[in-house]
Amino acid sequence: MNFIFISPNFPEHYWRFCKELKDNGVNVLGIGDSSYEELSDDLKASLNEYYRVSSLENYDEVYRGVAFLTFKHGRIDWIESNNEYWLERDAMLRTDFNLHTGFRNEDMHKVKFKSAMKEYYQKAGIPTARYHMIDDIEHTREFIAQVGYPVIVKPDNGVGANATYKLKNDADLERFFRELPPVQYIMEEYIDGRICSYDAIINSKGEPLFESGNITMTSIMDIVNNEEESYYYIVKRLEDDVRDAGRRTVKSFEVKSRFVHLEFFRLLRDHEGIGKAGDIAALEVNMRPCGGFTPDMLNFANSTDVYKRWADMIVYDRNFKKPEEVQEHYYCPFAGRRDNRNYIHSHEDILKKYKNSLCMEERMPEVLAPAMGNQTYIAKFPTKEAMMEFYDYVFAQ
Repeated sequence: MNFIFISPNFPEHYWRFCKELKDNGVNVLGIGDSSYEELSDDLKASLNEYYRVSSLENYDEVYRGVAFLTFKHGRIDWIESNNEYWLERDAMLRTDFNLHTGFRNEDMHKVKFKSAMKEYYQKAGIPTARYHMIDDIEHTREFIAQVGYPVIVKPDNGVGANATYKLKNDADLERFFRELPPVQYIMEEYIDGRICSYDAIINSKGEPLFESGNITMTSIMDIVNNEEESYYYIVKRLEDDVRDAGRRTVKSFEVKSRFVHLEFFRLLRDHEGIGKAGDIAALEVNMRPCGGFTPDMLNFANSTDVYKRWADMIVYDRNFKKPEEVQEHYYCPFAGRRDNRNYIHSHEDILKKYKNSLCMEERMPEVLAPAMGNQTYIAKFPTKEAMMEFYDYVFAQ
């Protein structure tokens, strides 16, 4: 099997996907815009060949790279980046090289445009927020008159919470229109809910081989726009209604042979036309693994290896863990602190107090700090109470 991994060096820990593929006997071929010398030793050992381009943004150059690797190694079986930013590029390459092991051009509309996602969520029987495709300010005011302030605005085709804002009044609306970028924006009614996710590895039949999820305590929009602290956690056990919503969404979007991160709201109050407090409503789909260190957190919480599970799905379309094997499960919290805050407990205090619970601690590069914080901690705990005590200690000011 020939597998081309696009941008295997970013995020940095994606070398683990390549390693598990290679360990499964796959011929792993990388295409990226970093020099070979810049690749980590782990990634170099996980690739059979690396083809450098001057820019991954240059489609013709990447196309020539795939053509060269095809000429040298034979027919390519998979092209994948597992990266939201390159989903459309991956689909173009699969279409041009006639690969059917992933989304193609004709699939991109429903998985990249937030407005199109709503149709497929609704087919799954999962309610969504009312929305308006932003055109002029008068039509937009008419929509707001129906749903009321606040409203959420974001690019219809965007990555994560980039350029996403909450408009609270007419002054915010007028400011938004003065600074409106030349891309299509979607406006949605505000949903008062806590974000929860369905993270799964899906086989070629659309069946889950692994399922878990997280709960976000602070929205990524508020973290980035208001420089708030970042904290979310992997649940010890996936709740039944989230599992059900995730599986129905997978079926509606016809997901096959992918790692997915599907986002939902758990309503914090009743919303007319959407549901009662505690119900599940749709947010958006992400047809790739959850971002940041979350794949590692899934491992810590579920005593597993999602990189291997994904590679086993690619090669064997199954998992090899015996049903009778019992996995230990934990709550796995992420905590991202800001350098501009005065915390009671120092970095050294945290390392000392939680030395038996910490799984990772990392300084974030500047490009990731707005969304994740400057100093991050990942731990695991057997109870939710212990996890909340950890958060109280880390963020105490």
